[in-house]
This record gives sequence, structure tokens and C-alpha cells, in this order.
Amino acid sequence: MTRSFAGAMAAPLALCALAAPATAQSIDDRVNEIFASSTGWFVNFIFAPLPGTSFPWIVLWLVVAATVFTIYFGLIQLRGFGHSIALVRGDYSDPKDAGEVSHFQALATALSGTVGLGNIAGVAVAVGIGGPGATFWMILAGLLGMASKFTECTLGVKYRNEYPDGTVSGGPMYYMRKGFAERGLPGGRILAVFFAVFCILGALGGGNMFQANQAHAQIANVVGDYPGWITGIVLAGVVFAVIVGGLKSIARVTEKVVPFMGILYVATALVILGMNADKIGWAFGQILAGAFTGLGVAGGMIGALIQGFRRAAFSNEAGVGSAAIAHSAVRTKEPVTEGFVSLLEPFIDTVVICTMTALVIIITGQLVADPATGLYVLNEAGTAIATVDGNTGVALTSAAFSSAFGWFRYILVIAVILFAFSTMISWSYYGLKAWTYLFGEGKATELVFKVIFCVFVVIGAAASLGPVIDFSDAAIFAMAVVNIFALYLLMPIVRRELDSYLARLKSGEIRKFR
Repeated sequence: MTRSFAGAMAAPLALCALAAPATAQSIDDRVNEIFASSTGWFVNFIFAPLPGTSFPWIVLWLVVAATVFTIYFGLIQLRGFGHSIALVRGDYSDPKDAGEVSHFQALATALSGTVGLGNIAGVAVAVGIGGPGATFWMILAGLLGMASKFTECTLGVKYRNEYPDGTVSGGPMYYMRKGFAERGLPGGRILAVFFAVFCILGALGGGNMFQANQAHAQIANVVGDYPGWITGIVLAGVVFAVIVGGLKSIARVTEKVVPFMGILYVATALVILGMNADKIGWAFGQILAGAFTGLGVAGGMIGALIQGFRRAAFSNEAGVGSAAIAHSAVRTKEPVTEGFVSLLEPFIDTVVICTMTALVIIITGQLVADPATGLYVLNEAGTAIATVDGNTGVALTSAAFSSAFGWFRYILVIAVILFAFSTMISWSYYGLKAWTYLFGEGKATELVFKVIFCVFVVIGAAASLGPVIDFSDAAIFAMAVVNIFALYLLMPIVRRELDSYLARLKSGEIRKFR
């Protein structure tokens, strides 16, 4: 995910330049006051820590669910990994199947919504506060989250709506309504409405405004300060040009952008790791030692565990239900095939990209233990890591990469812009499907939402609306509350689909197309 955590939403944002500074500030202050007073309770509830800890209950909700699904489906993330890759390659793809995009395009679209600033800033915060050991727990949470993605995306395809023009609509809204009805369970329609409302709010805020704002902030850091609305208008124009063509247009962009930005970022990390190959063994030793002893971390092992689990859950969105909307559009007649494909998403997002970031930070020596306190501090600034926010997280990652390449800050700007752009177009689709679920399908209905979405791109780049974005970020994780409750009740259906598919695959009834 492109956010690191809710507090990062209140990072310094550019003020709107469409009015005099005093007027813009007063408008922002008024919006902040209204939202903080009316929705603060909701934000505080979603991100509230467990009693006596700093561990948000919503993260525990996600991790426990991932553990349950891992056990229930017999370590599906391990035994299904090879078949997942075969499906992404198109080995079992029939072009005649219903759907709009290929397995690879569906995966790229979903990845574009999760791979982002959380992989850059969020990991730096995790390692900074939780020490190198946080990386171990982050990897574990990512591996467990693969089972959550498998569950929700299988259901997304099974209960999707297929229309005569070849388009489809799917996601938690549909499997809550249809799946609950199939099992004779009450409340499916109500849960679906709640999920759709939360999804729209999350799409306009965390999946849109925050992305536009962070993209502008990174550009301004390099070229100098200028009005945010200029960045907003440019981004809005590009986003609208992509999303007006529907999911096929989005998929064509994401299948190119996601691999490029992923390869660009990972390749740079690999070069740095190669230059410091003699320290890699030491770095993994620090990760393992810190995971179970909590070296240099307030709270010891528990502190490292909390940070690792929290950043992984907030990065890959496993259990939130958003990815099920993108994966539902895949061309297939076997719902479980997209479940297999989707489990690669947390692996790529968390296990690969997040780990790369953590290793670079550790190996380049950006963190040192303060002899007086034993806690980690920034190497040069000497600032306690416990004060790190989302911006400092980006700065820490930038400093780590720039220690090898002074020009990396320019690469980081490109990466942030691409991450923000890809997240916006993916979340525009998530919000659109929630919108059409509530207000009906149709070109006019879709166009209304797309215009609204692009207006919020400009607002996000230009205004300082911390509580608004905090609320929308909380809405994204409120989606997980509703979604995981539904997954628990519907997972027997996924088990039936899985057993049937594997039996037919073993018997040779399901064959490769190439």
C-alpha cells in the first residue's frame, strides 16, 4: 500500500495557490476542524491500539485472519506457488473465457494499488522503530497474507457479474450478497453496502488525494516549491485519459508501468547489495537476532514484531478486499485460478520489494545504536528514530540509496510519481465498482464518478486536509473489518472450489493451452 500508517497522512502538504494564503489557510483549518470533530472517533477506533500496547487491533484482525486461512487451506501459498507462476505465464489461459483482462494484467493492476510509498517510507519506519528484526516479522506477515489474497480473490471471481458487452463487476460487494444468500446467511446485502461506502471513501482519499499530494511533495523537493494545483491538474488529466477507457485501458497501462517501476527500484537495490555483498550475511544475522531479541528497540522482541506486522499489513492490503475487485475481471471460468495468481501479490509487494528496501537501509549503515540508550538513531543526524513520520521514512530510504548513488533522489522522484500514478488509476477502478454497485451500471454513472475522482486529484495535490485523508485511510481498513468477517463465513465455499480444481488438475481434465 502507498501509505505507511494513519499518522503519516498529516504530513506537511502544499497549500492551495488558487486563493490568498490567509484565505486558503482558513479554509483548510475549517475543513480540518469539521472533519476532526465529526470523524475523529472513527479514525481513533480503527487505529486504536490493544490495551497496554501500541499494536493496532486492526492489524491483529488482519494477521489472525491470514493465519487462519493459511492453516485452513493447508499452506496454499507454498504448495500453490509454482502453479501460480504457470497461470501468470498464460499456460492455462483460454482466450474464449469470460472476462476483460489476462491473469498477468489482473495481477499488475492489483499490484499497482499496493506497491508504493509503503514499500519506500513504510519499511524505513518499520526498520527505524523496530530495528532490523522488524524485517523478519514483515516477511512472515507477507507470507501469511498470501492466503488472505487467495481466499478473497477466489470469491471475487466466483460471484462476479458478467454482462453481455463482455465487461464484469466483482469484489466483496458481490460475494457478500450472493455468497451469503447461497449459504442461507442473513446480512449479506447490508455488509455489501457498508463495504462499498468505505471503498468509495478510501478510493477518493488514501487511494487518490494522498497519492497526488505525495507526488507533488517529491517533485517540489527537487525542482523547488510551486503551487500544488499545477501538479494536480497535470496528474488529473493523465489519470482521466487512462481511466476513461475502462479497465482494459487501465490494465494496458499497469502491465507496463508496474514491471518498469518494480524493476527500476529492485535493480537499484540489487546493485547496492552487490556493492556490499560482503555485508549481506551480516545483515540477515541482524534481522534474525533482532527478530527474537529486539536489539536496539524499545519494547524488545515485541517492539520489532509490532512494527514488522503493522507495516506489512498496511503495505500489501491482504484481507482488505480491494484486490478482489481487480482480480474479478480476469478471463477465466475457474474462480480458484485467480486465487492462485493473487497470492503472488503479497509475495512481490512485501517479501521481495519491502525486504530489498530494508536490506539496503541496514547494509548502508543508516542506523546506529545510541550508546546512551541502546536504541537506534539516524546515523548522521543523531535523531531518535521513534520520532520518524512518513516523510522522514522517505528521507531515510533516500539517504540509504544515495549513500551509493548521489543521484538516487531523482530516481526516487520517478519512483514516487509512478507509484502514486499507478495507485490512483487502480483505486479509481476499485471506487468505480463500489460506486456502480450502489448507483447502478451505465456509462453516465461511471463518467460521474471518474470526473469526481479527477477533481479530488487536484484537491489532494493542492490542499492541506489531514483529517480528511486520515478518515479515508481509516475507511480502507474498515473495509477489512467487513471483508474478513465475510471471508470467515464463506471460506468453506473456497475450500470446495480448491478441492474440485486440484482433483481435475491431477486427473488431466484441466490441461494447458500452451
